[in-house]
Amino acid sequence: MRRATLPRICHASGLVLSLAFSALPALATEIDFDAGTTPEALANALRSSVSAIGVSAGEDATPQDIIAAVRSDYSNVISTLYGAGYFGPTLSIRVDGREASGISPFETLSSIDTISVTVNTGPAFNFGRAAVGPLAPDTVLPEGFKTGEPAQSTLISEVAQTAVTAWRDAGHAKADLSHQQVTADHRNDTLSVDLGITPGPRVTFGNLITTSESAVRGSRIQEIAGFPTGKVYSPSELKKVSTRLRNTGVFKSVSLAEADTLGADDSLDIDLQLVDQKPRRIGYGVELSTQEGVALSSFWIHRNLFGGAERLRVDAEVSGISGNSGGVDYMLGARLTRPATFDADTHGHIAALIEHEDETSYVQDLFEVEVGLTRTLSENMIGEVALGLRHSEISDDLGDRSLTHFILPTTFTWDRRDNAANPTAGFYGNLQLTPFLGIDQDATSGARAYADIRGYRGIGEGLVLAGRLQLGGLIGDDLDGLPPDLLFFSGGGGTVRGQPYQSLTADYGGGLSGGGRTFIGLSGEARKSITDAVSVVGFYDAGYVGLDDFSDGAWHSGAGIGARYDTTIGPIRLDVGAPVTGDTGDGLQLYIGIGQAF
Repeated sequence: MRRATLPRICHASGLVLSLAFSALPALATEIDFDAGTTPEALANALRSSVSAIGVSAGEDATPQDIIAAVRSDYSNVISTLYGAGYFGPTLSIRVDGREASGISPFETLSSIDTISVTVNTGPAFNFGRAAVGPLAPDTVLPEGFKTGEPAQSTLISEVAQTAVTAWRDAGHAKADLSHQQVTADHRNDTLSVDLGITPGPRVTFGNLITTSESAVRGSRIQEIAGFPTGKVYSPSELKKVSTRLRNTGVFKSVSLAEADTLGADDSLDIDLQLVDQKPRRIGYGVELSTQEGVALSSFWIHRNLFGGAERLRVDAEVSGISGNSGGVDYMLGARLTRPATFDADTHGHIAALIEHEDETSYVQDLFEVEVGLTRTLSENMIGEVALGLRHSEISDDLGDRSLTHFILPTTFTWDRRDNAANPTAGFYGNLQLTPFLGIDQDATSGARAYADIRGYRGIGEGLVLAGRLQLGGLIGDDLDGLPPDLLFFSGGGGTVRGQPYQSLTADYGGGLSGGGRTFIGLSGEARKSITDAVSVVGFYDAGYVGLDDFSDGAWHSGAGIGARYDTTIGPIRLDVGAPVTGDTGDGLQLYIGIGQAF
């Protein structure tokens, strides 16, 4: 048995040294790649590892550029072969008939006509001995690291990393790979691997030490971080600390670094480096639909308002401009959020909203204030509860009236999408329950429930299937005591594209209509990429509104096609839809906005 040697190359390597020379522009260079009977997948990987192919195709590539790429391709190709389990290859790279490793780096070439790459992989190696240890309890090693399995060098690195990570997860922050012996036996084509891990002591968290300047007070940084001093070390706890600080929106970057040495009591200090965001930000949005008209929105954010990472956001919107869905709507809202109000994962907020809605079914002037708490339940789950007071001035088919309610909005969000603005995989769920208590003579008490569930799945090359289910229900006896914006309508961009906005209502009898107590929304999309930036969409939406339950209402639906153009702020959306079923609309409906429809 002998140790693994360098691959057999046809000529001895020259000095790996390159000097800048002026040279004439290179003519077109022909690349000849020959991997013999190598399996197709590996042959493609080997060809992709030859950087000279890409360099020679460049318009400004000089012969010296190509030679430099060729010299690096010896290690590129060999690394690819080792990764696939071939440890006895023969490789030749010839430049105009000369082995590239024998060309002096001081030689200036005026042109390069042909490059020939010939690869003989040799036999595939299997693991002989495959040992790693000691292992932390319950360590699960990658499959394939055992005697007789293909000996891929990438698997060896993965096994070592897995073993070290398992010890770190068990509290041994300074675990490390302390010994490795890899021996190739070319007589029987086996690779023996022996990896030694030094776990080190079990570590506890020491102190979080801020090493940079920040406009946020130091005491508030500690409260927001929720650093677990004295607890057993855990990488997941460090990730939580970083996430809490990032989620404030106050910091442009958050960097955590472990101290090089442990304290006398095996405690580990963590250095924290922060870079503040700019204190203020302004944003805007535009949406257009045939029925609803133009909607203009804007927001203003002030970060770190009082020096404790407080965040003030003011939103304004004007919608229904030049639309056919009533009159023009106005909204002005503000929300002040304070992170780490009771503990690191619980944030407090106060909010206020003034809104005028001029819809086809009702006109409402609304004022609402609330105070609430938001709790981070896990990396992907958030819960929120608030206590609010709202007052509405309403005019609709049921008459003119004023209603005042106490509300207790409760929301649970579970977001597992890979990209919130342009998801291609995962799911999203938003559940809302809002009990309300009428506090004047005309106001009805009850509760409103709403669920919005979305799923995404990529199939094949560039095809994404997306689906959405919306369910709503409201408990409350007297319709004229219920605010119309708590009832349910269907039609428009948020429910059924192709049908006019809020065109499906509930029949109150006597020629009167308005929002219903029950709602179902179904949406499906197929999104297909045409280029890196452009994709096309086909969609079908359906909606149901019932007066009291899910048996006394009506359905309508719409379908259409659309296009998306990806930008840094999300895809620009264009959808064209038409009614399919129901008698609530006719003709085409156009929708333009930013972000996917759902």
